[in-house]
Amino acid sequence: MVEYRIDRRSGVATYVQIVQQTKQALRLGLLEPGDKLPTAREVVEATAINPNTVLKAYRELEREGLVEARRGLGTFVRRGLNTAPADSPLRSELDAWALRAREAGLERDDVDALFVSVLDTHFKQDTHFKGDDS
Repeated sequence: MVEYRIDRRSGVATYVQIVQQTKQALRLGLLEPGDKLPTAREVVEATAINPNTVLKAYRELEREGLVEARRGLGTFVRRGLNTAPADSPLRSELDAWALRAREAGLERDDVDALFVSVLDTHFKQDTHFKGDDS
């Protein structure tokens, strides 16, 4: 089961953090079709957030077709996003890299900036529009 961690200083809306963390768990294969999400009450007890915030996040996930609410039973995963399983060799390489970065004295924000920079280099959005001669 996924355990949500809310960062109140991140500037990211709480419901969005829940959506993002659920999607991350789906991508890593930590949540799979048929798995039950924690109840709104369980999330509220663990994070001290408003129950409506949890329900808003779950509705967003349902709108995207990732989960389904079953009346009286809870909210269940409909489909996964697991393209990078948690036991992937790439994860262990990234884990080793993060450890080296920490040992080199980099702070989390430094690592985040470096990683996002590399991602932006390798996963560019095509910004060249048709008819653009530049």
